[in-house]
Amino acid sequence: MLEQELTERQLSSKEIFDGRILHVFEDTVSLPDGKSASREYLRHIGAVCIVPVLENGDVLVERQYRYPVAQVLTEIPAGKLDRRDEDHLLAAQRELREETGAVAGRWQSLGVFYPACAYSDEAIEMFLARDITFTAREPDEDEFLNVMRVPLDELYADVMAGRIPDAKTQIAVLKVYSILHHNTL
Repeated sequence: MLEQELTERQLSSKEIFDGRILHVFEDTVSLPDGKSASREYLRHIGAVCIVPVLENGDVLVERQYRYPVAQVLTEIPAGKLDRRDEDHLLAAQRELREETGAVAGRWQSLGVFYPACAYSDEAIEMFLARDITFTAREPDEDEFLNVMRVPLDELYADVMAGRIPDAKTQIAVLKVYSILHHNTL
């Protein structure tokens, strides 16, 4: 069975919103069959997220109000890059320290995922952080969050039971659980 060509080619592009975090574009593309179509999408600078695992198996998580969904959610530490070409590991180290006061001695990349590839180019690189020590927290001026310690097994159970709706937290926790319980990756 032959695979069909799937690539769409940009014919034109117009920025229709230029925000601090999000940039909205409307493009006209050429489809594989030669017809054209419109594509609206968000450009995002990129982000990192971290699963910081303490020596006793607890994970540092945050409770933070998320305005778009009007809820306080449990999430792993995360943050956007300062610029598109920023080193992802350095960004992860900065975000972990600022948000939780944690500094990790060992880091492992868990890969990149696209949280909404149908309408955004945002890419989030996930990290496992271990050998944790603590220093002072330095949250952003507009960042209000509570840091908690949750056993990895409990966090995994919360993800599987649907009690943690945040995608980055779900994916990264499942990966870390698999690594630490099944020696995968």
